[in-house]
Amino acid sequence: MIKIRAEKAEDYTVIDEINSSAFKGESEGKLIRAIRESEWFVPELSLIAEWHEDVVGHILFSEVMIQTKNKQVPTLALAPMAVSPRHQKEGIGSLLVQQGLDKARQFGYEHVVVLGHPNFYPKFGFVSSVSKGIEPPFPVPEEVFMVLELKEGSLEGIRGKVAYPPSFSAVT
Repeated sequence: MIKIRAEKAEDYTVIDEINSSAFKGESEGKLIRAIRESEWFVPELSLIAEWHEDVVGHILFSEVMIQTKNKQVPTLALAPMAVSPRHQKEGIGSLLVQQGLDKARQFGYEHVVVLGHPNFYPKFGFVSSVSKGIEPPFPVPEEVFMVLELKEGSLEGIRGKVAYPPSFSAVT
């Protein structure tokens, strides 16, 4: 049975280990630490998956902005999400995404952006961000930068470019 809960300080080391092994590097761990220390961190949206009391997955949603012509619109970024390699392909990632999105709705967030696999995120309702008038902050293939309206119609009339906070520069 998989249990999803908010991370605790004692989970930090294993979260780093999961991200390092899943992504084969240190960048995502650096990103998580930088976000935790920033004003953009939402502790309730840094979630872990437990299996028999072992942490086997982690997902982080943090605040970012959509820069329009004349204002900044707050939104969430889903980044990163990782599952321990020995527990991948068991539905843990999907469970983390779905419960994270549900929690984001409960906190009143209206949309989420993600840079991710185009065969994974659309099953949760993510679509190409440019189809909703939202541009990525850097050049990427259109199909990998996606957005989800947590509240239907919440992106109507919003046109702009996503602006990540400085903590995202931790990823190299």
